Amino acid sequence: MLNDTITHAERELYLTLLSLAQQQPSAYEWLTRLPTWLNAIKDKANYAHAPAYQASVARLPTVAADKVDLDSDVLTIAANLSDSERKQTLALLKQLMPWRKGPFQIGGQIGDDESGIKIDTEWHSDWKWQRVAPHLGNLKGRHVLDVGGGSGYHGWRMAGAGAETVIIIDPSCLFYHQFMAIRHFVGAADHYKTHYIPVPLEALPEHSQLFDIVFSMGVLYHRQSPFEHLQQLKGQLVKGGELVLETLVIDGDANTVLVPHDRYAQMNNVYFLPSVEALTGWLEKAGFSEVRCVDVAVTSTEEQRKTEWMTYHSLADFLDPTDGSKTIEGYPAPKRATLIAKK
Repeated sequence: MLNDTITHAERELYLTLLSLAQQQPSAYEWLTRLPTWLNAIKDKANYAHAPAYQASVARLPTVAADKVDLDSDVLTIAANLSDSERKQTLALLKQLMPWRKGPFQIGGQIGDDESGIKIDTEWHSDWKWQRVAPHLGNLKGRHVLDVGGGSGYHGWRMAGAGAETVIIIDPSCLFYHQFMAIRHFVGAADHYKTHYIPVPLEALPEHSQLFDIVFSMGVLYHRQSPFEHLQQLKGQLVKGGELVLETLVIDGDANTVLVPHDRYAQMNNVYFLPSVEALTGWLEKAGFSEVRCVDVAVTSTEEQRKTEWMTYHSLADFLDPTDGSKTIEGYPAPKRATLIAKK
C-alpha cells in the first residue's frame, strides 16, 4: 500500500504560505508559482530519476513513532520496527543514496542506534550546527529560510530549536525526496512547521521580505556573482532580520580573494574564496550592518568522509596525499567561516 507523504507535505506547505500571505501579501506570489515549482521536480523530462525517487518515498512503511527528536545531533525518529519493516525501510532509503547531510536515525530508541537504521551521511552536519547554534539567539516564533538546505538536516534542527516556520530551498531532485523520506517518519511531530521547496534562490520572488532569519550555508562559493547572491538573500529578510552566512574562506587581508583557475578540491563550480575580512567588506557593501564572524573552522576528514551511505570520493580524496593542508590542486585546504549580519 502506497503512502501519500509527498502530497500531504505539499498541501501543508500551501497552507503555510497561505497563512504567511495573510500577514505579508508578498507571499501570494509564492503561492502563484508553487504549482509550477512542485510539478517541475516530478517531471521525468527534467529529472530522469524523479519517478524512481517518488516511488521509493511512497513505498516507505507507515510506522508509529514513539518519539521524534529534532533537537539532537542524530535526528531521531524512535520507533519499534518489525524485521520486515526494517528491511523494507533500509532498502528504500538506500535507493535514495548518496546521503550527504545528516545524520538521521529511523527506528530504535533515542540514543540507541543499534536497533534502528542509522543514516551515517557524508557530512557530520551536526558539527556545523554545534558551531553555529550558540550564536543564533532565540529561534522561537521566527520565520526562517534555509537556502541550499540539502536533505533538510539543518532545517529540521531549526524547527527543533523552536522556529515557527522553516522553509528549505534547494533545486536538487534527490535532496527533495530525501527530505520527504524523513518527513514520512517525522509525520506531524513538528506540527508541519518544516517545509521544502525544490528551487534555487534566484527562482524566488525578489524582495519578499518574509523571513526573520535567512541561512546560506555552503552556497556562496558556488555562485558566479556573489554580490547578486547577497542581494537576493537580503531581499528575503524583513527589516532588521539576520543573515547567517557560512562559506569557504582563505587567510588574508581585506583585499585577499582566491579565484581557482579550474577546480578547487575537485569541484569545478567554485568561483570565489574571500578572506573573512574581505567577506565582511562584501556584506557591508551589500548593505548589511553589524557584521560579525562567529566561527572559523578547517574542514577535517572526520567531518566530511566516505560512508556506507555515501560511497563516492570525499574530502580525503580531494586533498594533497603528502600535505593535508593543501587541496590536490595545491590551494589551501577547505576552511569555513560563519558570519552573521543584520539587514
